[in-house]
Amino acid sequence: MLSIKQLNKTYANGVKAINNVSLEIPNGMFGLLGPNGAGKSSLMRTIATLQDPDSGSIDFNGLDVLKDKEGLRRQLGYLPQDFGVYPKVSAEKLLNHFAVLKGLTAKGERKEMVEALLHQTNLWEARSRGLGTFSGGMRQRFGIAQALLGAPRLVIVDEPTAGLDPDERNRFLNLLAKIGEQVVVILSTHIVEDVTDLCPRMAMIAKGTVLLQGEPQAAIDTLKSRVWRRTVSQDALADYQRDFNVLSTRLVAGRPQINVFAESQPDDGFVSVEPDLEDVYFLQIRNANRAAVSTTDAALASTAPVVA
Repeated sequence: MLSIKQLNKTYANGVKAINNVSLEIPNGMFGLLGPNGAGKSSLMRTIATLQDPDSGSIDFNGLDVLKDKEGLRRQLGYLPQDFGVYPKVSAEKLLNHFAVLKGLTAKGERKEMVEALLHQTNLWEARSRGLGTFSGGMRQRFGIAQALLGAPRLVIVDEPTAGLDPDERNRFLNLLAKIGEQVVVILSTHIVEDVTDLCPRMAMIAKGTVLLQGEPQAAIDTLKSRVWRRTVSQDALADYQRDFNVLSTRLVAGRPQINVFAESQPDDGFVSVEPDLEDVYFLQIRNANRAAVSTTDAALASTAPVVA
């Protein structure tokens, strides 16, 4: 169990990247969902002991992470958002190098683990190829292989499927699902489908603040009978966006199709649809943005000069 309590982090430029975050993350896949710039990477870096928080606590299976960083690192596998490789070095040689750096000094044990991970990530046939020849999905699978060195109990992957084609994305997600059967795996992403497909528990975050946490299906159920859809003309789209709580807009056969959040049918042209996690996500993000605007407006009003 990973327990995060009242974690805060503000950078030197004044950006509050982590705002009083508290999460309880059990074994299995846990999705951290939020837009770019939401604070996901800052939270992952803090959990991974790459930066210190200003306040708060992190506990992993009884280990005080902030007091014993080395203790956490011995149990950690981390795939950051930007993972560089030596392009001319083979997958097998570089993975062996990483294994040495991780403290696997016994040659026989190291060789066995490297070969097992190359098989597990379906890279065995490409083990002698330079990493510069790998596709994006293959590089991500290599990244997971290096993260799994030393049999970690906590695995963090930050935006791992961004830029992958559908086949590579499916292979990568299937690999994560197998890993998540026995350890804590935190999947940080802005892709709603990744969380829907994989994670029995999740949290949504924006502007460094947790907006919602729990089971994806439970969150979806809160919107039952409150999501409505219709196709509108391009000319009328702005009016609907002004007058209704529009969750999402997508083009279907060249015309905008909108999903709207409402307690009852907005007008005769709307039909009720089953909500999904994307509807939950957009509602939470829009509510957070409105709250931020209201707070900013109130602050500006309180500091405005009084004109006699």
